[in-house]
Amino acid sequence: MNQNITPYQIDDATKKEQVATMFNNISGTYDFLNHFLSLGIDVLWRKKAIKELVSIHPRTLLDVATGTGDFAFEAIKKLHPEKVIGVDISEGMLEVAKKKINERSLNEVFTVQVGDSEGLHFDDSTFDAITCAYGVRNFENLEKGLTDMYRVLKPGGKMVVLEFSKPRVFPVKQLYSFYFKQVTPFFGKLFSKDARAYTYLPESVAAFPDGEDFTKLMEKVGFKSTKQRILTFGISSIYIGTK
Repeated sequence: MNQNITPYQIDDATKKEQVATMFNNISGTYDFLNHFLSLGIDVLWRKKAIKELVSIHPRTLLDVATGTGDFAFEAIKKLHPEKVIGVDISEGMLEVAKKKINERSLNEVFTVQVGDSEGLHFDDSTFDAITCAYGVRNFENLEKGLTDMYRVLKPGGKMVVLEFSKPRVFPVKQLYSFYFKQVTPFFGKLFSKDARAYTYLPESVAAFPDGEDFTKLMEKVGFKSTKQRILTFGISSIYIGTK
């Protein structure tokens, strides 16, 4: 599976350690490059993903690989939950998230902490909903991460994952490949401190088991009623599953 794709290919550092280092390096420019490189479409994708949770009215929500918090902020705006906890392995990204939480005066609702998807420090059946945007492909052990997310979800709760996928239709497939392999690394190197981070991005997407492969893995760890919702010609996908 995709755990063999690492940002720096350093033999004595785990994928988890390398991913944390990478996001620490790019945390200062991450939001800008996200919106710039996606031409702003990432905002629309997040809105569509969060709408998948409207029907269950979650009161408690866990945002895994929360990064700078954008997915959680969208959830707060749309769902009005009582409590949102964001976890991420990158302290640099969480520092940016904390600043944004303070600016929005959301300290009572949204808190963040260093955390790992494969060892979440929460009791079984804690959350009404779990979200994860553009994080699952970075898990060192994808199945283990999904298993622990399933564990902390309440029975009847819903998980929503937003992740890049691989377009399969001409000419989107070819244009996407060119943009991801040539344009993205160029601007990533230009604006961020870490040129390698934006060559790792297309590699990690290529290695990620998207589509039916991912929904089958969700089902393997226990999720029911799984489905994939394809966005923008297959560039991204929303994955939904219930416990």
